[in-house]
Amino acid sequence: MPVLAVLCAVFVLVVERTIEWKYGTAGAVGLLLLSVGIKAKSPALSSVGAVILALLASGPALNS
Repeated sequence: MPVLAVLCAVFVLVVERTIEWKYGTAGAVGLLLLSVGIKAKSPALSSVGAVILALLASGPALNS
């Protein structure tokens, strides 16, 4: 069980660092809102976080 928890924590950290590296502070805020909204079972927070991440991810496609 502890190995699974460590692997899960490492995966979350890698995803968080990748999003922050690629999308900057706005990506980190979007990921934070999404994760807090999921843990708090708040559809409003998770939706705002998901929209921020979706806008950041689709930005290059919309600009070309």
